[in-house]
Amino acid sequence: MASSIRFSFVVFALLFTSAIRGETSELHTNTEYLAAGASSPIASIEEVDWISGYWQGEIWGGQFEEVWSKPVAGSMMASFKFTENDQVKFYELLTISEHQGSLLLQLKHFSEDLKGWEEKDQSMNFKLVRLTDNAAFFEGYTYKLINDNEIHVYVVIENDGKKQETKFVFKRRAQ
Repeated sequence: MASSIRFSFVVFALLFTSAIRGETSELHTNTEYLAAGASSPIASIEEVDWISGYWQGEIWGGQFEEVWSKPVAGSMMASFKFTENDQVKFYELLTISEHQGSLLLQLKHFSEDLKGWEEKDQSMNFKLVRLTDNAAFFEGYTYKLINDNEIHVYVVIENDGKKQETKFVFKRRAQ
């Protein structure tokens, strides 16, 4: 219960702050969903290899970094960290894996002390909607390659039944 309240508070705070900065939109122009009864398209992990790398950006008055591995054994993994005022606010662990002939993006959140937000056997799952040469559209979660050094990520965040699209601008960082 406490983690649910904490999650709701964090999401509210993030949405409120980003709404003030104009980083969210009620229009979901960059995210897509599968039609009822539709299946994800056939895809392989190599088709999203362009996501791999060390990425950084700024949002909500803080900084983030996301580090994606290269595809191996049908999957890629990433860690995400959000900091504000030199303090970690939360982490995420993400994977994109080959699943039933397509791709599935999975995500778990953790507080600064590594306490999971989702139940231990639960994750947020985003099915692949479609792929282009420079974009991967998962349900409510989109990666768009702008150039070799920039990716825009659009995520639909729901709070109190209201869904808003939030844009993250990732810049490649040399490792």
